[in-house]
Amino acid sequence: MRFLHTADLHIGKRLFDVSMAGQQREILHQIAEIAIEKQCDAVLIAGDIYDKPAPSAEAMGIFDTFVSELILGGVSVYAISGNHDSGERICYLSVLLEERGVVLQGKYEGNLFCKTLSDEYGELDLYMLPFIKPLTVRGYFPEVEMETYEEALRAALASIDREDGRRKILMSHQFVIGSSTCDSEEFAIGGLDGISVGAYDGFDYVALGHIHGPQKAGKDTVRYSGTPLKYSFSEVSHKKSVTVVDIKEKGQVHCQQILLKPLHDLRIVRGTMAELMEMPYSEDYVQIILTDEEVAPDARISLSMVFPNMLKFSVENAKTMLEWEASDDMGAEDKNPLQMMEDFYCQQNNNVEMSERQRNVLVEMLEGMKGGVY
Repeated sequence: MRFLHTADLHIGKRLFDVSMAGQQREILHQIAEIAIEKQCDAVLIAGDIYDKPAPSAEAMGIFDTFVSELILGGVSVYAISGNHDSGERICYLSVLLEERGVVLQGKYEGNLFCKTLSDEYGELDLYMLPFIKPLTVRGYFPEVEMETYEEALRAALASIDREDGRRKILMSHQFVIGSSTCDSEEFAIGGLDGISVGAYDGFDYVALGHIHGPQKAGKDTVRYSGTPLKYSFSEVSHKKSVTVVDIKEKGQVHCQQILLKPLHDLRIVRGTMAELMEMPYSEDYVQIILTDEEVAPDARISLSMVFPNMLKFSVENAKTMLEWEASDDMGAEDKNPLQMMEDFYCQQNNNVEMSERQRNVLVEMLEGMKGGVY
């Protein structure tokens, strides 16, 4: 049996208040094409379908188009909710959708959902566990002491016989301790949401969601697929992909990562004004880091002619890199406002003092403030 594992679609996400709808629509179409071309039996979506609990009509339309393309291509869809999703909204019309091959699990209600599938090697049990917290699970197991996320997970999985010789897959949206993280993810304070990989022992494959970088979590068969797109500048080094999983006899699992190609990449571009202006025109989403010592007031406008999708602009030079800390021995209490402003200017400009013209302008401003002009 062959599955395509993806997760953390975050449909509806805006990056620096720029809509990612076009990018998401294209990358999901690309994933559907891969699933159909590779003749996958199903696509597993391990949570965070949407970026917000109440997705927009546009976001829901993008997901509808994606799922419809898969179903028309003969590929089933199994999806769980993540910490960004609303379980109730995910499950809307789930009974009717299941008849068409779309199985959605949005809320944990004490019983772990299991779908039994069959192929030439026999039966395979697919377990679907939405994102859970101790509070979510505690009410169903009043006899179990439960404070951490791992205790909650182990309680939720306790009913599964993992030694009966049957093939088993688990979909789960949690944080496995030791996984490489980035800035666009959300975690519980103090690391209470961390789960050891041993909690997933006994499954032939665990399709994880929550972490945005594609990676194995302790073992080859416990994996994060990662997001299909880069959602923060901390992800610029990621190679976004989906994982195609082949499961044959019990214990025979083969995983293949297939790289995705976004319409526009997310990059950090660094250099002087002259260097950047000589670069080829690019519609990639970029953070520009300008390294000139003297920066023209219209630098950002000029650079937008080369990089129209500039999301972030910053300057990195001797002035901005200078670490200055005010200390008690500076004698500020013995200086008048003009002297303190002169000191501040000197500190911020690599020990270059004010020109006479600048000093006169400052004196005029200070005198105006005394006279109530400002």
